[in-house]
Amino acid sequence: MKSALCLFALAAAIAAPAQAAEVSRVYATPEARFASSVAVPPDATVVYLSGALSPIGDPAAPKDKPKPLAGSTGAQTEGIFKTFEAQLKAHGMGLGDIVSMRVYLIADPATGVMDFNGMNAAYAKAFGVAGQPNRPVRATVQVAGLAAATALVEIEAVAAKR
Repeated sequence: MKSALCLFALAAAIAAPAQAAEVSRVYATPEARFASSVAVPPDATVVYLSGALSPIGDPAAPKDKPKPLAGSTGAQTEGIFKTFEAQLKAHGMGLGDIVSMRVYLIADPATGVMDFNGMNAAYAKAFGVAGQPNRPVRATVQVAGLAAATALVEIEAVAAKR
């Protein structure tokens, strides 16, 4: 009888659906701007967001030529996040579902250095705020150039949600 109960318990444990974990984030400190690690459960939907440039273009540019991007690094970063919001909405997600982000900056022609503070200020409006407390893992690097001559920032991201 005892072995039958053990077999029944084992069969029930195998047949029971496993408790699926949520996406979990670890922060080095509570005020850290980005996560130090993120774990995505195997049953999560994962969306890869291609490298994006800001949609902010010069409306006066000739129609037959690419519109030069306008705005500061911070303004271009905000434009990219708006693009990501629209793309993620199509998948039933939002900015809070971004788990990984790679940020590419070029030197601002006005200063000769990348505007990390401008990008970070725009980032701080979208991540780790009262209405959206999640923060992804993130890497930020300076590059020699981007696809559009007047682009100051390009961002690619990965989002995940159960």
